[in-house]
Amino acid sequence: MTLQRRILILVCAVVLLAAVGVIAVVRAGSRADEKDRARPGGPEITPGAVSLAPGDGGRRMVFRNMAWGPHRDELASVPATAPDGPRTASGVKCLRFHAAAGTGICLQADKGGVQESYRAVVLDAGLKEVASRPLAGIPTRARVSPGGHLAAWTVFVGGDSYAGTNFSTRTSLLDLRTGKYDASLEDFTVLMDGKTYRNADVNFWGVTFAADEKTFYATLATGGRTHLVRGDLGERTVTVLRENLECPSLSPDGTRLVFKKRVPGLPEDAPWRLHVLDLASMRETPLAEQRSVDDQVVWTDDRTVVYSLPGDFGADLYSVPADGSGAATRVTASALAPAYLG
Repeated sequence: MTLQRRILILVCAVVLLAAVGVIAVVRAGSRADEKDRARPGGPEITPGAVSLAPGDGGRRMVFRNMAWGPHRDELASVPATAPDGPRTASGVKCLRFHAAAGTGICLQADKGGVQESYRAVVLDAGLKEVASRPLAGIPTRARVSPGGHLAAWTVFVGGDSYAGTNFSTRTSLLDLRTGKYDASLEDFTVLMDGKTYRNADVNFWGVTFAADEKTFYATLATGGRTHLVRGDLGERTVTVLRENLECPSLSPDGTRLVFKKRVPGLPEDAPWRLHVLDLASMRETPLAEQRSVDDQVVWTDDRTVVYSLPGDFGADLYSVPADGSGAATRVTASALAPAYLG
């Protein structure tokens, strides 16, 4: 056999092996995709229309679907009375999400550039984009006011965990009525103990809005401590109310805040317990959830709150009574960032 013929045979063998490898990869990917679409025990998910409009289709929960498969990270909808039931997937992907009164805020990855970036997208009731802003960092919190006129979001611009206070965040506010945009709450005047407070280490996160579409609450961190603040959009001030409150969420009736609180003696990487603060009496009530919750909690109504905990595919949702009674129960698996509508 000549050298030329041996080389030809070797080349053909290499090409054949490469072809076999490609076919194997494609078939494996196909089988994996089929497995993702019909994972045993996973939720049934079908594409369809998802609405944020009040009263459209009854009371429902819209959230980021975390179930593995072709609809992962998409906004999905289920009836509020059947949270573990079949899901309708919208095709709109969000990393963080919230909605109220027909307005949604979606913090999403922007794949258009060479390097991954992020943006805040305002959605109408049909999930159509009506406005957007670039984000300065990694999305972590998002909120829409009860009337749907205001949106707020927080991003990490340094660090990657709330387990310590040596990180940097940026919290922005957008008034959808006027288009006024506040790129950072750090531009507001901070009032502490009746005096103007200034410090280079000031950070804000976790905005929650009152029904008057002007008042808000948030977390202020400075000097290694966290504080609850009440904000006034008209005055552009934030007033320190109390220490050791993070990620507040205002009840629908406007009388209480649910929040995560650092409890002495707990592990450094799991330091929080959920509490509710009565705004009239400033009395705190610990909730029945005994695990550390790193989330901005959502109220389903005036009696119950919902939050995320780590799950097999990123996060599962749990609920607990807001009066300290009862016990935590799982709402649904493979879900994050819920909003209750209708």
